[in-house]
Amino acid sequence: MEPIKVRDYMARQPITFTPDMSLTAALDKVIKSENLGGPVVDAAGNVVGYVSEQDLLEKLIKVSYYCQDTHIVNDCMHKEVLSVSPDLGIIELAEMMKVGKPKVYPVIENGKLLGIITRRDVLRAISKNLDACFKHPV
Repeated sequence: MEPIKVRDYMARQPITFTPDMSLTAALDKVIKSENLGGPVVDAAGNVVGYVSEQDLLEKLIKVSYYCQDTHIVNDCMHKEVLSVSPDLGIIELAEMMKVGKPKVYPVIENGKLLGIITRRDVLRAISKNLDACFKHPV
């Protein structure tokens, strides 16, 4: 059986943010999507950070209290982004995700964002593989 790759299960059109986007605009994007955050990309399409719901929550508490939208994504994003290659094996990624690692990884090739992959995507891939393993001819 061919190894299952990240590219086979990644979401190809994730929500993205820009460093200069207001936090309320970022919040609006997260609320309208099923994503828990997403990559921050510059004008050239390079991933320069990652912003999560937790990152937004921390800053937006103050924004909400003072009714001042003075913060931007750059103020709360993680600048060191853990990412994966589209050719990484799903089992290897599952091992990476087991303990305290991100629930979502940007998938990057040649510095450009191709998509994202989540724990749910990895579980879906494993489930499909298990179904194939245990199917017996009738």
